[in-house]
Amino acid sequence: MGKRGKRRRVAERPKTKQPAVLGGVIAVAVVGAALGAYSLYGSGAAADEGVTATTRKAVKTGPLSAAEIGMASSTFLKAWQSGDVKGAAAATDDSAAATTTLTGFGKDAHISGVTLTGGKRSGADVPFTVKATVTYKGRTKPLSYTSKLTVVRRAKDGVALVGWKPSVVHPDLQDGDRLVTGAAGNPPVTAIDRHGGELTAAKYPSLGTVLDGLREKYGKTAGGKAGIELRVVRKAAAKGKQKTPDKTLLTLSAGTPGKVQTTLSPTLQAEAEKLVAAKPKASVVLMRPSTGEILAVANSGHGFNTAFQGSLAPGSTMKVITASMLFEKGLASPDKPHPCPKTATYGGWKFHNDDDFEIKNGTFKASFARSCNTAFITQAKKLKDDDLTKQAQQVFGLGLNNWAIGVPSADGSVPVQSAAQMAAELMGQGGVRMNPLNMASVASTVQSGTFHQPYLVAPSVDHRTLAKASRTMSATTLAQLREVMQYTAAAGTAAEAMAGLGPDYGAKTGSAEVDNQKQPNGWFTAWKGDLAGAGVVQQGGHGGSTAGPIVAALLKAGSGA
Repeated sequence: MGKRGKRRRVAERPKTKQPAVLGGVIAVAVVGAALGAYSLYGSGAAADEGVTATTRKAVKTGPLSAAEIGMASSTFLKAWQSGDVKGAAAATDDSAAATTTLTGFGKDAHISGVTLTGGKRSGADVPFTVKATVTYKGRTKPLSYTSKLTVVRRAKDGVALVGWKPSVVHPDLQDGDRLVTGAAGNPPVTAIDRHGGELTAAKYPSLGTVLDGLREKYGKTAGGKAGIELRVVRKAAAKGKQKTPDKTLLTLSAGTPGKVQTTLSPTLQAEAEKLVAAKPKASVVLMRPSTGEILAVANSGHGFNTAFQGSLAPGSTMKVITASMLFEKGLASPDKPHPCPKTATYGGWKFHNDDDFEIKNGTFKASFARSCNTAFITQAKKLKDDDLTKQAQQVFGLGLNNWAIGVPSADGSVPVQSAAQMAAELMGQGGVRMNPLNMASVASTVQSGTFHQPYLVAPSVDHRTLAKASRTMSATTLAQLREVMQYTAAAGTAAEAMAGLGPDYGAKTGSAEVDNQKQPNGWFTAWKGDLAGAGVVQQGGHGGSTAGPIVAALLKAGSGA
């Protein structure tokens, strides 16, 4: 997708029992070349440099020194290890929040015998290892993990303190989350692929969050029995949002798992894992248009399921929805002449094509295939502010927050906007937000002619109702949309990635510019026969060369599945 000019780039935008001291020895040591021989007992670099509580208060501005970082981090870790919650919290820049989390660490999570060992610092960041014991109703298990703290300078007085975040206590904790040990909230589940094989995070790393979601939703109804676990209990979701699943960190006694059947293909899931692993921040989804079954989902980063829950501007892949609207309104037709100037102005913004290219005397099909931004911006003055929102909701089933796929997902967002922001939405910027699941569904709707809500678990398992679209495209509009997507796959920006997959295919590339990113996010959505997929590579560049090969390879792998 082209750019709108540097000044108009649109942003993208889950009384206490105190831990004992093992062996009576404080084992925290914050080490690193810059800290020299600094120790916890007031000697070493801090003492050598004369940094005391009095002199430190006088430091108001400027970069943190090694001694300040060492003193602040050591004070916090020493107090935490000794069970001094009040002292540890006072060593942070948010003592109230720190007190709550650190108190829960001992009281709710039943963690004791804490030993903290610092690692080599990097700037103001200090990594450390936590070793402790979890004990609950006579069951005991060792706990070990690594975390990190960052020392900051408090604005009002310049004092060096630990910048408080729940992730300091455990890297899986976010604001509002709690660590709890006890009977599991939900019994464990064994997730089964479409052919009856077991799905595990060890075999398919991308499925960690998916498996957590399956347990959250089906654990109590799948026939299992809960065990005893240390887990992260997530905060309640905001209205209209799906709660991030709780996460098990340590099992003290295993429960009996129930079974949950999914729609995933083991061969395609394995292929998807391999494809995204080759690029940082890559995500992909493959589904079957005729049914809505999700066949594969993968992310190269396993901490967050961007493929299902991401909220990113989709760039020019959004032009599939926009084009369907223009066809319906008679504002475009594949083979009719259509303007594609170098720039177009609307709402006070000047929008550009990539490298300010233009197509003289060209057709809409040519503009779509080359991803001409101005071909869409020139039509903005003929549209109402809510036209695109209605098209996305009514035809493609997006943005209504009513999808029920079996695990948490985001259903896309196309808010009503006006002036320049409305025009930006036509080409997938502005306030539009999507993820690969949403865009795979868009390609699926074009291939099948009807919106089928994607799903990972069949609705017959729990008798839930799948989302519906309120209307379908006319036969004429659908034929036109398929034509321009087929042409894009054969001779446009998607041709290189889709080579050899035709003729029953269609595709659209995209790139979404993001503030403070040197490279845009690369998007790709396509169908091949009764398969549809979409992917994004964040900070990857143009979608045809980044996300395109991932989606195309998965379509090719699935052609015989």
